[in-house]
Amino acid sequence: MNEADTRAELIDPALKEAGWGVVAGSRVRREVITLGRLQGAGQRTRGDIADYVLFYKGQKLAVIEAKKRDLPVTEGLAQAKRYAERLQARFAYATNGLGLYRVDMHAGEEGSVSGYPTPDAHWAETFPKPNPWRERFGEVPFHDNGGQWQARYYQHNAINQALEAIAAGRRRVLLTLATGTGKTAIAFQLAWKLFYSRWNLTAWKGDDDTRRRPRILFLADRNILADQAYNSFSAFTEDALVRIAPDAIRKQGRVPKNGNLFFTIFQTFMSGRDEEGNPAPSFGDYPPDFFDLIIIDECHRGGANDESSWRAILEYFAPAVQLGLTATPKRSTNTDTYAYFGEPAYVYSLKEGINDGFLTPFKVRQIATTLDDYVYTPDDKVIQGEVEQGRRYAEPDFNQIIKIKEREAYRVQVFMEMIDQREKTLVFCANQAHALAVRDLINQFKTSPEPNYCVRVTADDERFLRRFQDNEKTPPLS
Repeated sequence: MNEADTRAELIDPALKEAGWGVVAGSRVRREVITLGRLQGAGQRTRGDIADYVLFYKGQKLAVIEAKKRDLPVTEGLAQAKRYAERLQARFAYATNGLGLYRVDMHAGEEGSVSGYPTPDAHWAETFPKPNPWRERFGEVPFHDNGGQWQARYYQHNAINQALEAIAAGRRRVLLTLATGTGKTAIAFQLAWKLFYSRWNLTAWKGDDDTRRRPRILFLADRNILADQAYNSFSAFTEDALVRIAPDAIRKQGRVPKNGNLFFTIFQTFMSGRDEEGNPAPSFGDYPPDFFDLIIIDECHRGGANDESSWRAILEYFAPAVQLGLTATPKRSTNTDTYAYFGEPAYVYSLKEGINDGFLTPFKVRQIATTLDDYVYTPDDKVIQGEVEQGRRYAEPDFNQIIKIKEREAYRVQVFMEMIDQREKTLVFCANQAHALAVRDLINQFKTSPEPNYCVRVTADDERFLRRFQDNEKTPPLS
């Protein structure tokens, strides 16, 4: 009997007898966990696929690894443990259809068992301490956009961990996931579950106000990020979505309050004037407890910084649950973020994303010049400013304190010779002035006749970024 026959004739009937796929809210499915690391030329390493994942009330409770009847019952145990760890399922099973071996991933206990527990029994083992919000959240399925969207395992983990933190009463929650892993999709699904479970601050505190849907604020530091989020939340009804913009506030003479999902940038909330024309941040027009949840996108760049004036917004809305999203792991330059939110509820790193096959691998190619540090000599010509005598200027000083045009031109020329100039390319610069200089140099060295081959994208001018993001556009904008 091969593995397929073992599953069809022995394992599937045993699961059905235990109520899996029969009891309301329970599901059994085969899950592609990872795609396999990209190796080039369209090739991948082998991905991870779990034979069975047992779902109940929106939670992944167990993983089953099946092998054909002729193999030992624990032949697939290492796989089952690895998959259960990835999926954050408490139980891992290995079976050959005749025997069944179970591991409790939390307690470390393992051994042979006679059969599969029912969905309710499994739930009680996984969550011995009941929490009504956990069950309420589980009753709301993900919005799959008509079958076009399915949560990757780490997205499911991030959403579940954030909801667990909220259900447990945490007011500040941090999710750290690498760029390109779908943080906006995670934010949308979180909002979807909170919205349709009718979670709100009053009900969360234990008072009886479960009829009101939550008011959720999405805060970003750039309009393009707020606009992208607004568009990504389009599955909500139109009257629930509100884009808070300075022009609309000035035109109406007040901040918008009718709606459930609000989108704006820190700068809009910091602007505003009172009746006498004096500066008065517009966020003060909302009561401090107006929003139930605030989602702060790229929180390491904004309000979580102790020295940021935007921090006042978060402190004003202190009653709200605040969810920070960041792609930046903890390091010396962003300790304020982690001090404010605490340790992340979930972390998914760049390395994990690459190894799982969800992100493209990259290579680091270093460019060395004969001028990677600099000490002024009387023979050198200073065009503008003053040079500190005897000081050795190092790499961090270039394009910040000191600029040497010939050095930058050489680096850009080498870079242009290394890349495929027909492909879209992003160039990160030290500051806006440096970006302007690099833009001009790239356009001087390019082989393309396109006049806007390379453009500078800043927070003040994002129209070129929208064109760059359009995959139908063929000219590569850098």
